[in-house]
Amino acid sequence: MKNNFAPFLMAVFSTFVAIQPTFAQKQNAEAISKKIEKISEGLVGRIGVAAQEIGSKEMITVNGDEAFVMASTYKVAIAVALLDRVDKGELKLTDLIDVEQETMVTGDEAIAVNFVHPGIKLSVANLIEPMITLSDNTATDACLKLAGGPEAVTKMMQSIGIKGLRVDRYTSEILRDFYGLHDKAYASVLAEALAKDPTLAAKQPLRNLKFEQEDPRDQCSPNAMLQLLLAIDSGKALSKNSREFLLATMSRTRTGNGRLKGLLPRRTPVAHKTGTIGGVANDVGYVTLPDGRRFAIVVFTKSSTTSEADRDRAIAEVTRTLYDFYYLKSQNK
Repeated sequence: MKNNFAPFLMAVFSTFVAIQPTFAQKQNAEAISKKIEKISEGLVGRIGVAAQEIGSKEMITVNGDEAFVMASTYKVAIAVALLDRVDKGELKLTDLIDVEQETMVTGDEAIAVNFVHPGIKLSVANLIEPMITLSDNTATDACLKLAGGPEAVTKMMQSIGIKGLRVDRYTSEILRDFYGLHDKAYASVLAEALAKDPTLAAKQPLRNLKFEQEDPRDQCSPNAMLQLLLAIDSGKALSKNSREFLLATMSRTRTGNGRLKGLLPRRTPVAHKTGTIGGVANDVGYVTLPDGRRFAIVVFTKSSTTSEADRDRAIAEVTRTLYDFYYLKSQNK
């Protein structure tokens, strides 16, 4: 009897020991999720977060399946769909594309601002670069057209298993709907609208609940965007060359220095893409830890009446919390 009972006790003990680390990890992830919610209170209206260490299966989420306006983070999906055409041999990064004067879209540090005369040709590579690094809207509409249009991008996402991410409009159409313009937000159209209403530009950072909550177009869940980031990094979405091209481009992003990068140690490698419109402030990408490990991160916000500085601070606080969590977790092993 004793001889039979001893192996049973050992089996139970072994099972308990095997379960404990998994339980502890779950508790840690849950604690971090709660901490993220707490630190973002008062800084944003609502936050959505999804993060995962590259090579791990553990995901940390806050409102991970909820739909959020992507704003310019949707340009990552556009870049992937366009680079997929390059991978298929349908286009080359060196192909020169006409950028027509009448289709230039407004934006800070934009092609439309710097090239005021007709006669612009840019390569596919030189359209993707400002679309990502400067969030240039003229470049984005050109890239979206080359990718086959919004429907083609959504279908490409679905083909690699990304659900809950939809691309529906060109940036000129998104801005038209946000500002209530009579036509697509080409530079000439917006200039005319600003002449009639000089306060129009000041509305950009103000929340627009109808735009955010009643219009499901161009929205995405944090979990879906995270899956896209993981698909890019793993090579599931793109060839090795296209993956390296896109990650290198994202590492040169010049917008949103106060977001993912805001509270990280200086020179921390970050490859990312920001998004801003109305009460929305987003940032998505990859962060490299001091030991070389990396994690993918998505931070979406919406419905905020706070300042842009507060929204940026929320994203920075979330990122630093996850940075410390992932780094310290490896140190405690």
